[in-house]
Amino acid sequence: MTFVKICGLTNLADARVAAEAGADLLGFIFYEASPRYVKMETVREIVTQLKESGVRSQGSGERSRGSGVGSQESGERHSSLVTRHSPLFVGVFVNAALETVQRTLDFCGLDAAQLHGDEPPEFVAALAGRAYKALRPPSLAEAKRAISQYQLTEITPESRFSLQPSTVIPEFLLDAYHPTLYGGTGHVTDWDMAAAVARQYRILLAGSLTPENVAQAVRAVRPWGVDVSSGVEAEKGWKDWAKVRAFIENVKNNS
Repeated sequence: MTFVKICGLTNLADARVAAEAGADLLGFIFYEASPRYVKMETVREIVTQLKESGVRSQGSGERSRGSGVGSQESGERHSSLVTRHSPLFVGVFVNAALETVQRTLDFCGLDAAQLHGDEPPEFVAALAGRAYKALRPPSLAEAKRAISQYQLTEITPESRFSLQPSTVIPEFLLDAYHPTLYGGTGHVTDWDMAAAVARQYRILLAGSLTPENVAQAVRAVRPWGVDVSSGVEAEKGWKDWAKVRAFIENVKNNS
C-alpha cells in the first residue's frame, strides 16, 4: 500500500479526521512564514489528545521483503495484510537550528522531522533516524546529486521495504522545483523524474496533489507515499474533510 501524509494540520479536529480516514503520517508546520504555521504548544496538545484517545489509522500491514511500493522488480508490490496502526507525527522545519528541531520533536512527542529548507546533510545524520530531507530537484541529475549528499547508508533492495510502517520513515520527500519557494509552489512535481527515484528509494511524493490527480500520480510514480496539504483544504490551515477522505481513498484504491 502507498502511505499517505496529510500535512499542514493546525487543529485537533482536522488531525483526528485525517487519522481516522486512514492517514499514515500527520504533518505540522513549524515554519513561521507559512500560513499553516502552528505553535509547539498546539501540536503537543493535538498529539497528546490523539495518543491518549487511541486513535488508529487504517493502514497497510507489514510489507513482505522486497515487495513494497517502489520495488518494481517484484511481481507482488505489497502485502495483502491490512492492520490498524497509529499514525506517525511529523514536524516540518525550514532552516531551523538543529537544537530547535530536536527540542520541538521531544516537546511535541513527534516521531520525525521533515527538513524542508537548506539544511546540511549533517542535520539528518545528527537526528539519527528521526529525520528525512525534502528535495526540490529541477532534474533527475540534480536529484541524484542531492541524494548522494543526504543518503546516510546503503540500503539493499531486500531490506528497503521490509520494515513495519510504524517503525519506518521515508528516505526523501520530492517536491516541485522552485528557485526560491520552499513549498506551496502550485506546480506539479516531475512525475517521470520522481518515478526514477522511487524505484530506488522510499520517497514521499508532494507537489500540488489533489483527490482528482493523486490516483494518476500513484500509478505513474509508484512512490512509498504521497504528501498533501493545500490540495485537501477548505481554506489555508483548515481541511475540507470530504477532500481528506476522498484523497486517502483514491490513494489506497490505486496502490
